Amino acid sequence: MTPRFALIAAPLFACAYGAIRIVDGLDGRGPGFAWTAGHLAFMAALVLFAWLFLWFRTLAGRDALATASAAAGIAGVAALLVQFCIDIAVGFAAADQEGMSALFQQVQSVPGVPFLVYDGLPYLFYVAQLVLMIRLAVLRVLPAWTLAPVVVYLALPIVSKDLIPVSALFMLVALFPLVRRPATAPAAA
Repeated sequence: MTPRFALIAAPLFACAYGAIRIVDGLDGRGPGFAWTAGHLAFMAALVLFAWLFLWFRTLAGRDALATASAAAGIAGVAALLVQFCIDIAVGFAAADQEGMSALFQQVQSVPGVPFLVYDGLPYLFYVAQLVLMIRLAVLRVLPAWTLAPVVVYLALPIVSKDLIPVSALFMLVALFPLVRRPATAPAAA
């Protein structure tokens, strides 16, 4: 896999997730094909972002901050992958939204699960992106202007999850300068 592919495909898969999520919400969210397809699209984005975290670490000089940020981002990816696997399993196991709610309550009542899978660890994915993008801008690997679309990308889903497709396009804009960068070029020390 090339960085160019991951830089373009990860935001596009996230955009697809957001668009499918909106369509799924037209008749109530899940269970069904749209529920599963949307979750699979975001899982593809997550795998690509995990790979990008390692590449960003290299571009950032492999220092302690870059290494810790990449590790935190990958931990966030792992938590989100578990969350989305649970979501898909619940979607398959439940006949309707009421059944899904009951199953989600059972899962979330397990000690530690809310923090590890829903309310804590997953946020490392977003924090790591912000830290790594700031680091790449400080090192002039990315132009400083890219931080504005990164902040918008991170903020829009907080405003409304229906803004995820737009948010993902802002991430694509922020990552685009790296698409033109040679894949093997090391970052400035």
